[in-house]
Amino acid sequence: MIKPWILYIVLLTLFPALIFSQQKPNQLASKKDSLMPGMSTSISFALENTTAESRTYDLTVTASNPLITPILAKAELTIEPHEKTVYLVPIRIAAEAAQGTYSVVLNGTDRNDGARFTKTSQVTISGNRKLSLTSLNSPEFIRAGETIHASFLLKNNGNVTEKLILESKNAVVDHDASITLAPNESKVISIYKITNAELGQNEYQNLNLSVYSPDNPKENQTAYVSTKIISVKPVEDDIYHRLPVSASLTFIGMKNMGVYDDGFQGEIYGKGTLDKENKNQIEFHAVTANPVEFNSFTQYEEYFINYKRDNLFVHLGDKTYSASYLTEFARYGRGAEIRYDFKKFSLGGFYNHPRFFRDIKDEFNGYATFKIRKESEITAGYLYKIPRKGEMNFGNLRLDSEAHLPYAAGKFKITKNISLSGEASYSKTEQMEGSAYMAQAQASFEKFTGNVLYMKASPQFAGYFTNTSTFNGNIQYKISKKINVFGNYIRDAKNFQRDTLFFAAPYRNFLQYGVQYKYIPSGFITLYNGFQKYQDRLEPRQFDYYERYFKVSIDQKIGMFQVNLQGQFGKTDNYLSGFKGNSSFYTTNIAFEKFKTSFNMYASYAITSRYQLQNDKQFYYGARVFSRFSDKTSMSLFYQNNYMPEEYFRDRNLFEVLFHQQLFPGSELDLSGRYSLQRGQLGDKDFIFSLRYTLRMNVPVQKTAEYTSLSGNISNLGVKKTEGIRLMLGSHLSVTDKDGNYLFKNVVPGDYFLEIDRSTAEINDITNISLPASLHLNGKENTFNFGLTTAATIKGNIQLSENDKEQYSFAQFQPKTEKKKRQSIIIEATNGEQTYRKIAFIGETFDFTYLRPGEWNIKLYRNGLDKRYKIVTDSFQLSLKPSETQNLAIHIVKQQSEIKYQQETIKIGYNESKKKK
Repeated sequence: MIKPWILYIVLLTLFPALIFSQQKPNQLASKKDSLMPGMSTSISFALENTTAESRTYDLTVTASNPLITPILAKAELTIEPHEKTVYLVPIRIAAEAAQGTYSVVLNGTDRNDGARFTKTSQVTISGNRKLSLTSLNSPEFIRAGETIHASFLLKNNGNVTEKLILESKNAVVDHDASITLAPNESKVISIYKITNAELGQNEYQNLNLSVYSPDNPKENQTAYVSTKIISVKPVEDDIYHRLPVSASLTFIGMKNMGVYDDGFQGEIYGKGTLDKENKNQIEFHAVTANPVEFNSFTQYEEYFINYKRDNLFVHLGDKTYSASYLTEFARYGRGAEIRYDFKKFSLGGFYNHPRFFRDIKDEFNGYATFKIRKESEITAGYLYKIPRKGEMNFGNLRLDSEAHLPYAAGKFKITKNISLSGEASYSKTEQMEGSAYMAQAQASFEKFTGNVLYMKASPQFAGYFTNTSTFNGNIQYKISKKINVFGNYIRDAKNFQRDTLFFAAPYRNFLQYGVQYKYIPSGFITLYNGFQKYQDRLEPRQFDYYERYFKVSIDQKIGMFQVNLQGQFGKTDNYLSGFKGNSSFYTTNIAFEKFKTSFNMYASYAITSRYQLQNDKQFYYGARVFSRFSDKTSMSLFYQNNYMPEEYFRDRNLFEVLFHQQLFPGSELDLSGRYSLQRGQLGDKDFIFSLRYTLRMNVPVQKTAEYTSLSGNISNLGVKKTEGIRLMLGSHLSVTDKDGNYLFKNVVPGDYFLEIDRSTAEINDITNISLPASLHLNGKENTFNFGLTTAATIKGNIQLSENDKEQYSFAQFQPKTEKKKRQSIIIEATNGEQTYRKIAFIGETFDFTYLRPGEWNIKLYRNGLDKRYKIVTDSFQLSLKPSETQNLAIHIVKQQSEIKYQQETIKIGYNESKKKK
């Protein structure tokens, strides 16, 4: 008989459920409310014999869930008369037991009279959340255009059923976006990505898979795989650094005011660098004379070249020259410009001979800029204008001599949200002096943005503006995510010296303010109110009016249609005709895309008092269709019946057809035809067509390297043949001779991958090294040798055996046998260069095929294997020979801790009758 104190120590060690003290049995503490999966514990039941006779009971224990197993399912217990006792039931909680409340039931039957009793105890299993996500398999190399397939093992190692979201930022998840995993359940998740077949150079592609629960989005599990993409159409990196150049020849025909003209126009354009370090940047453009009258749809004769290196910039030829906003804002001409940038200081200047402003013969400009900080600087400059013979006619100002215009300008970043800029200029001729100034402020905050500009030039200022002022401003405030308020005001300058190539837009004095409300994510409504004054700058004037208006605009996406509806209602004062009237506009725009074709349709109906007639009715409509038949072919159609008179200052299309076709890489054909209204015309239509051929070239400008070569031999390591094996090196191909020799000639030095076409070898042949092989080729000759052998195979099975030492002994009763579950392990095979993994189930077979002969290490991972299962040997070292198949037996042992209990029932009780004595 074991001594009682030894028994108590054993009970306290194995079943820490009782506190032995001089307390009543119902005060015994229990851990049944803080149980974790995978643990063993005990549950206590308080029993009492209220009779005067000794009672012996047959006890059975059951649980409400098979994952809670009573270690003692049956027992015998004797209770003395008027005795209270505590009966301990040891239980084991499976690792996969889910969170929740369960019942353990004790049933007792009196051997004497068959009387029965039932005791129930509730146990609560705590939640344990634990996810694991590991990569299983992914290709090390793949050819461009093929699909990367990768797999990951996702397992719920906790005891809570998880609802999970699967995401990948750069691949497609080959499963439902949402899955549910029960405790201890695992799934293999696959992702894929189709690579670009037109990839120009080799690159690595990193794919990821993220898993998270909607209830705990911050607990995100992410795993990555990396694959090398080998280009099948590599960009031909030759030994020359090249400059992109396009050359075109266009035949143009035009019927202008009843007179037909045609002819050819040539163009050449290039932009790039002259060296591989990209330090010497160059741009040039040459367009021959236009055979027809110039308009917006044809090019004007132009010649220029730009050069930039480090801090130096030089321009020779035609461009739009600009000194400053006040002195010379935009003047197209032929000349030269130079600028040099020091660390915080810049010096520059230009000479310009205007081509479309005959009053100026030449002009010279010089300036210096000092950078205060990153976005703040001050500029001081001087502009000198030389007139042609006679006087310069600047609108109402007639200059009598050369003009001297010193100026100073600056821009300042006050804070990260506020910027200020401004300019002041002075002009002097022999008899006149003038001045001008400009100030501008910009603000940008999270909810507020604004911009305001004011300029004023004196009556005798000889700059770009004369005797005029302008004020422009706009503000916008975001009240909420759905509501914006805004306002803008424009007052144009009346006197400025624009090039005669273009017409000036009508004079505007314009104020508009309103509110925009976004009623749904795909739709918003905007309300406008304000006034506008439009005045024709040409004589005789076609319009001169002042109008107060209210406008409503609705933008709504309905299915695939984007719809815009506008209505404008105004009161018009017509200064030309002297009458007042109403002006109303109703406009519709509908846009949608279908069959790789975009459609835009426009219609507008107006009843206005802006022009010669009161209540004049106007109807405008049009449409544009653009279709991209393929990457090489596209076509566009456009039609509009007429335009508002305010748009007279620009060229306007009435009908247009554009067709583009790529004949072959670097060669393109464009055909166009259109009816148009030229600048200043209101009714006479002109027809113009053109046929353009463009050739795009890469002109060599610097030799960067010498060609190299790669040669080698494929040795025969037991295969049938090494002749006729095709090898690939970038875009180069080579085939071995009868001795297995190969050669690549005229290869540009650099990094390459050498590949073998497996279809040209036997099905079981394999190289003795890993291919594709990364090679760095330089010098004149390079050598790379390898061998061809036959592949080996590993086959095996997973065997489960019961441990003979498994036994339970407690009152000579055995525990209830659990239902067998399908268990799996991960098998990894690696030779140091390649790694393969598989999930294999107990009792099933597995294999690894097409393995390179040599030393292979096999490792076994539990993959959440039940704690009662033990892998006898978790690693193997195999030496594979060519064509060999090795068999591997993996032994899994199911075992449980050997626990022996005393053969007699232990009573722990408190006898109240003895206490009374």
